[in-house]
Amino acid sequence: MRIILDGMGGDNAPAAVVEGAVIASKEIEHEIVIIGQEELIQNELNKYRYNPKKISVVNAREVITNEEAPVRAVRSKKDSSIVRGINMVKNGEGDIFISAGSTGALLSGGLFILGRIQGIDRPALASVYPIVGGTPSLLVDAGANAECKPNNLLEFGIMGNIYMEKVIGRENPKVGLVNIGTEAAKGNTLTKAAYELLEQSDMNFIGNVEAREVPKGVCDVIVCDGFTGNVVLKLTEGLAWNILQVIKKKFTDGVKAKLGAALLIDKLSELKTEFDYSEYGGAPILGVKGPIVKMHGSSSANAVKNTILKGIPYVEEKVVETIQNSVLEIEEITLSE
Repeated sequence: MRIILDGMGGDNAPAAVVEGAVIASKEIEHEIVIIGQEELIQNELNKYRYNPKKISVVNAREVITNEEAPVRAVRSKKDSSIVRGINMVKNGEGDIFISAGSTGALLSGGLFILGRIQGIDRPALASVYPIVGGTPSLLVDAGANAECKPNNLLEFGIMGNIYMEKVIGRENPKVGLVNIGTEAAKGNTLTKAAYELLEQSDMNFIGNVEAREVPKGVCDVIVCDGFTGNVVLKLTEGLAWNILQVIKKKFTDGVKAKLGAALLIDKLSELKTEFDYSEYGGAPILGVKGPIVKMHGSSSANAVKNTILKGIPYVEEKVVETIQNSVLEIEEITLSE
């Protein structure tokens, strides 16, 4: 397997990307190709001992930034790390593309270069959602589609269900629809219609779930439109960070507090780890004809390493092909309406 890694994407590139690649290469047998401005990447690589047979560099002179219009950037910057990387997947020169770069450019590149899986109307961003004291859930859509139709939410549920089973290894995952109440009749026009479609599917659909239940792990696959999903995800990240900061302040305020913190240091570290996005890897873009994984913009070397490791089953378990084969179920459900 050849893993194509964007060496220029993210706030900490190329240093964190290269370091993460070097660490990951020592744990896997697969080849890692870092794409980007060759001189900068090679200078970072020279800081480490690595196997040149397992890590190589492909030169790409241009960089797409978050400030650029995604569609225009993808069309004009043919020699950017994102465009070149996705093209390598399309041409069979790589099996998966991983980047911490512009989400919009990755979505646009996936659509224009790889194309949608036939029968999928809207590709979606699937983000691992941490659960306190439990195993993480998968939130789909995490921000790719601000406005959706009912059949889009059905697609998100089916694609998320497949990813959860094949990559994360959750057998018969529970699928829930984010809503303002648990009753079937609750919600707006979108969620009411989506509820009916999800109910007809072969998935383990448990019905509507309220936002306050989501952090408790009420379901394995959290289905919602991208606007709602992005708000839920960022609110959770912000709340978790603030809670951890308050705890840190309380436990460093005075001698007694510091003594208590010393006794609880292991548990506090465990809590921090549960909320740390870098432990979970990146967010796959589901619905395009090839594996693309989006990392957090501020990804550390640890996040890069974990994304590489957790991207491997995405390819090995043939998730893209499985989604393609499941399109027939989507068509049957929507046609019956």
